[in-house]
Amino acid sequence: MDTGFTVEQLRAAATDAVRAPSLHNTQPWRFRLRDGGIEVLVDPARRLPATDPNGWGVRIACGAALFNLRLSLAAAGTPAKVRLRPYPAEPDVVARLVPDVPRRPTPAEQALHAAIPRRFSNRAPFWPDPVPADARWRLAEAARAEQCWLELLVGVSAVNAFAEIARSAHRVLERSPEYRAERQEWVRATPATDGIPAASGGPQGEPQDLLPSRGFGGLNRAPGRDFEPEPLVAVLGSPGNTAVDQVVAGQALQRVLLTATDSGLSVSMLSQPIEVPSAREQLRLSLGRFGTPQMVMRVGYGQPGWPTPRREVDEVLDLAVVRS
Repeated sequence: MDTGFTVEQLRAAATDAVRAPSLHNTQPWRFRLRDGGIEVLVDPARRLPATDPNGWGVRIACGAALFNLRLSLAAAGTPAKVRLRPYPAEPDVVARLVPDVPRRPTPAEQALHAAIPRRFSNRAPFWPDPVPADARWRLAEAARAEQCWLELLVGVSAVNAFAEIARSAHRVLERSPEYRAERQEWVRATPATDGIPAASGGPQGEPQDLLPSRGFGGLNRAPGRDFEPEPLVAVLGSPGNTAVDQVVAGQALQRVLLTATDSGLSVSMLSQPIEVPSAREQLRLSLGRFGTPQMVMRVGYGQPGWPTPRREVDEVLDLAVVRS
């Protein structure tokens, strides 16, 4: 008989869920325990109207948090059944999880769960060491396990073609004063529980860089020095582009990121070509893939970076009808 999740199980799972990535580290999620189940909700107060006017980034972030929630519960031996967008009248409820049949976690679940506190975006240049074929295969399989696809751009011509799309999208975004102001609002010069600390922003971009960077207040580099001449670029895509597809893509993104972490890889995200509709369509056509690109990642080996801060679990928990 289903007796529901306990408050203790929810708190432990939510502690892992809040480690998910989000645009500008806005952490646009809440978690609610109701009628023995756990629900993932959008936090409307943390939307980015200039950067993410249609809510794509919020749904990706909530999907990533949902994957961490699923993984945490499975690693504890209390896996969940998941229903996406369960209430048509409540579109801000991203998912509802209820207890499934208890079982022991798999080694893969344990490994990915252990990677949660070690995963964070690394915006510094990566080393020139190539990512081996078996690690690339693991990343692609991680996306496939969540009903998405991962296209790895290999070779100078493919990366250069993508870089042109990405730089063009970056220029479009930077022309918006609202976009620039909104980004600056989330840069943190002093300790905070959200946003991007200046120390985690990575070095400032230079005109000769192959790929664009946001410019979160990082250190300046020596003029003329390349940031990274031959990055490995990965494009994550989903079959469609509905709200549900975007939540699914968020789960796939987090599985890919945790798989990369477990493989000793560093990742940072390049969402500019996704945020500009014309650039996203250009990217889709250049790949020749069925479906919609949902995120772009830069993957490689690098020095340890700095994790971004997170809010306390009590700030994101809403307890309704509680079963202890």
